[in-house]
Amino acid sequence: MAIISIVSGSYCNGDRITAELCKQLGYRHVDRELLEETSRRYNVSADKLHAILAESGAAAGRQDRGRYKLLAYIEATLGEMIQNDELVIGGCFVYLVPSNIAHVLRVCIIADQHYRVSQAVAEDGLSDSDAVKRIKEFDQMLSGCSALFHNKQAYDKSLFDMVIPVDKLSLDEAVRMIADQARSDAIRTTDWSKAAAADFLLGSTVKVAMAEDGQMVDVFAENGHVVIGINQQVLLMKRLEEKLKRIALSVPGVTDVTTKLGTKFSTTVVNPWEDIDVPPKILLVDDEVEFVETLSERLKTRNLESAIAYDGEQALERIEVEIPDVIVLDLRMPGIDGIETLRRIKRTNPSIEVIILTGHGTDNEKSAAEELGAFAYLRKPVNVNDLAQIMKEAYAHRKRGQ
Repeated sequence: MAIISIVSGSYCNGDRITAELCKQLGYRHVDRELLEETSRRYNVSADKLHAILAESGAAAGRQDRGRYKLLAYIEATLGEMIQNDELVIGGCFVYLVPSNIAHVLRVCIIADQHYRVSQAVAEDGLSDSDAVKRIKEFDQMLSGCSALFHNKQAYDKSLFDMVIPVDKLSLDEAVRMIADQARSDAIRTTDWSKAAAADFLLGSTVKVAMAEDGQMVDVFAENGHVVIGINQQVLLMKRLEEKLKRIALSVPGVTDVTTKLGTKFSTTVVNPWEDIDVPPKILLVDDEVEFVETLSERLKTRNLESAIAYDGEQALERIEVEIPDVIVLDLRMPGIDGIETLRRIKRTNPSIEVIILTGHGTDNEKSAAEELGAFAYLRKPVNVNDLAQIMKEAYAHRKRGQ
């Protein structure tokens, strides 16, 4: 079963829809529990934690160490909670959940201004002008949270899997649509999505350790590897890097650490593909559906869009329609195996760069792949950052050849 995250505009019946979903699905709504558990675990008042979220709009551009620490506490507690399924998360907490956790169904419940104002007048007896003011204040609060974590507006469609217009649907229809999607295979919990949730927990635990040392850094974790983004300019950068690595490595589960400039270090966000003039066309070929779809999603967070084929035959058919620049190819697949697929690709399109990514390769297969012209031979599991870098190198090699 899934986790459901719900962002609802004020006066859009979000509470009623959430309550009915929990009743029908047997899910637990954890917003209050999350604040209470964070309060108990870190000895901070729940009111103070709530205020930190409510004030995020005004503070999005001036994050301080105290605010960073309290948000890290909330994030770590949330990371612990979402190791379990059948939860509903609401409000500002939604924006804390990383987009690569595939078994989270992200829902936005919204309505047009006229509907919301009429609801405010009916429910709270407000005048039209007071209703507009209250709605605007709520939206600004939500947008502060979304800007802080995603640099986007609160109701930006790209943040959600479903947008439910309650001014055009009955509440029963809204509940049914969300519940049906939550029950679907597309939102099921998989080993890969559980791994992403575990990565989030590890990263948030490292962030707490950093915050308690007075550091304000970006933290990303994947399979025990932690990347720390440094957001402050210091004279002795090397010494700071060494300190940050020591702190991160003291957290159980961290295996290695790298540092880089953080997203707030300068006014521009560094794009690792900014020196590439045209985005590469990428094809992922693997019969492990869960693996290849998760890999595609993780590459997307690194500005790498990819097509997918589930066996060698599909891959060869796709190449006839559109020639990719880089192919990531599994070896053990039903029908045409990876070595034969590589042979046929190189026979008809020798300039396509092919990266072998396998969990069961032999030395003989590695030698065969290299003789056929594979750009690289990698073994699963692979760090996605490392794979992205190799894909970039392969694309640059293809462009030089052209």
